[in-house]
Amino acid sequence: MRTLLLALTLAAPLPVLAQDGSFGIAFVQAPEQSSGIGMGATLAEAFAAATAQCVEGGAYAEDCLQTNWCSPAGWSVDMFVMHQEGIHWHEVVCGLASQEVAQAVGEAVCDLSSRPYITECLITQIYDPEGVDQIKY
Repeated sequence: MRTLLLALTLAAPLPVLAQDGSFGIAFVQAPEQSSGIGMGATLAEAFAAATAQCVEGGAYAEDCLQTNWCSPAGWSVDMFVMHQEGIHWHEVVCGLASQEVAQAVGEAVCDLSSRPYITECLITQIYDPEGVDQIKY
């Protein structure tokens, strides 16, 4: 019986597994242009919302690359990273247990001693499990 239950659980599509009301969070970025974050009950719904935000920021939809998806969303941290040659991007980690964990992950990722080719790295945003930004500018 346990084997059957496990098999059915693993075979279930994501929306069925997420019926506890939890939402996922998706991140997209158009390098050197724009980025977006979206919440949704499904991967497709969340990425559509993130892409729409990316387009609102000035990019074409086809340039908004899907980078991260976590369900349940958990806490997320977004870091700005600048390479020594001038290109920059965002690194995101989602699905974290708490704001404190997100902060610690961001600080660890931005430890410049581990990546000497990075000239700048900073936490740009922390999102709660509902996708609400926690750093106010």
